[in-house]
Amino acid sequence: MRWTKQRKMMIEAVSRDPQRYVDITQVDQYLRQDYPGLSHNTIYRNFKEFEDLGIVELRQHNDQMQVKYRCDPYHHHHFICDQCGRVQEIKMMPIDDAFFERQLPGIKITGHRFELHGICAQCQAKQGHEQ
Repeated sequence: MRWTKQRKMMIEAVSRDPQRYVDITQVDQYLRQDYPGLSHNTIYRNFKEFEDLGIVELRQHNDQMQVKYRCDPYHHHHFICDQCGRVQEIKMMPIDDAFFERQLPGIKITGHRFELHGICAQCQAKQGHEQ
C-alpha cells in the first residue's frame, strides 16, 4: 500500500480521538477541505484496507459506517457510550464456537462481534449534576 497524503489525513482524522468511533462521513468532510475531488467510495475502500491491515476498526451504527483507530491487536470487545460515543475495552470469557455450531448443524463460525451499549460513568455523573 502506497502511503499518500490522503491516507495520512485519514489516519490523522481517526487518531485524534482514539477512544471514539467517528462517522466516515465526518472523515469525508474533513478530507474534502483539502481534496474536494476525493470520492466517498475511495475513502471507504481505503478504510477497508486499513481494517485488513489491523490499523482501524469498522462498524455499522444507525445506518452509518463508523471507524475507530484500532486499540489492541488481540481479539476484544467494547462498551460504547450511547451519549458521548466513548469506547472502552471489555474482557469476556472466551466464546465456545462448538456450542453454537451444535445448535446450527453444518455451519463453521469464522468470527463474531460483541458490543455492550449504555451510558458511561462520566455521562451519568454529568446528568446527575444537571438535575
